[in-house]
Amino acid sequence: MTEEKKRTATVLAVVLVVAILCSLCASLYSAKGIYDLKTEANAAQETTEDNVKIMNGEYEILSTTQISDAYKSGSTSGLSKKDQETLEMAKAVLEEVITDDMTTAYDKEKAIYDWMTSKLNYDTGVLQVIPQTSADCDNPYGVLKYHNAVCVGYATTFRLFMQMLDIPCMVVHNTEKYHSWDLVQLDGDWYHVDIYSDQNGSSYANFNMNDELAGQTHDWDRDFFPAAASLKYNYGYQNKQPVKDIYSIPKMIRQALEDKQGCLFLDFETIDEEHAQIVEAMLSGVQSSMNMHPDYEMMWSNWTWIHVTGNEYVLAYFLQGYDNEEQPGIELSDEEQTKVEDAVNSVFGEDVDWATIQEELENHNDTSSSATVDTASSATVDTAEG
Repeated sequence: MTEEKKRTATVLAVVLVVAILCSLCASLYSAKGIYDLKTEANAAQETTEDNVKIMNGEYEILSTTQISDAYKSGSTSGLSKKDQETLEMAKAVLEEVITDDMTTAYDKEKAIYDWMTSKLNYDTGVLQVIPQTSADCDNPYGVLKYHNAVCVGYATTFRLFMQMLDIPCMVVHNTEKYHSWDLVQLDGDWYHVDIYSDQNGSSYANFNMNDELAGQTHDWDRDFFPAAASLKYNYGYQNKQPVKDIYSIPKMIRQALEDKQGCLFLDFETIDEEHAQIVEAMLSGVQSSMNMHPDYEMMWSNWTWIHVTGNEYVLAYFLQGYDNEEQPGIELSDEEQTKVEDAVNSVFGEDVDWATIQEELENHNDTSSSATVDTASSATVDTAEG
């Protein structure tokens, strides 16, 4: 081989080695990029309790431990002005609803639930307060100051109260990140509490649910959040009604409707498959009848069977769709109406349709439901009282 051929071969070999090294580096760089992207994706999908954005980032679940810690320590020096105001409002609520005879965590939790479901309904009337920013509706400040909240606001406010009362509590969000609620721990057992869903009154339908009950209408990361297996402090289960005659069930449901109950727990000391099917048929018939009844056409129901032990079952029956209580319209006296008309006409000198204005004022607080759901659902779950 001539010297020239040797040099050519050497150059080609060097070029080949460089090309191989460059290709290897490019592959390693690409692999690292893919790994980094996967790591970022996994981090974004990893479930956490706080710093979670809900409804495509419109709202965010944020920690409020700085407020509850300040309450326990008695020092507010580290709080912002807004957090200090939040703390004062929360303290005022606790002073109002927590009494000396409340000796258990459950008593205090229920008192907070009752207050939030009865006092924090959406504002109505001329003097309703408008939040300064839309962000206020997803935090305790907005909930307590403006009574204007989305589910995140209810959940974080309830958790704040629980933390101030030394009751373990977590904010849960569903897997699609459009809803949130709470998990509260009582006597070592966890329970789901969705105050936002019960906000139109203390129906207790979403109060202290176990996973089976909550799973009928909620979904969440069960690997991250603690399991809720007990019904011990479920209000409906505590007040379950024994069923002696299955054909009395429609009458019991009608009474629940008249009392505006959100849930009805019916205890069957023993029931077989045949009689369970009869109950199912009656429940479907009740729903159809409600759809055609002028007083209940906006109502809908769902239910689930809970296996207690042996042949004993409890039927958890839920009713939704109650109208909010209507607020009285605004009515001016003849003298006041005349003064109003004179004040406006004397300045603007224009003819005004005062009859229409008065009618609008009288109907200002008229609120009516516009959605009808005419489907019912049932499921069977197997759990024991915890």
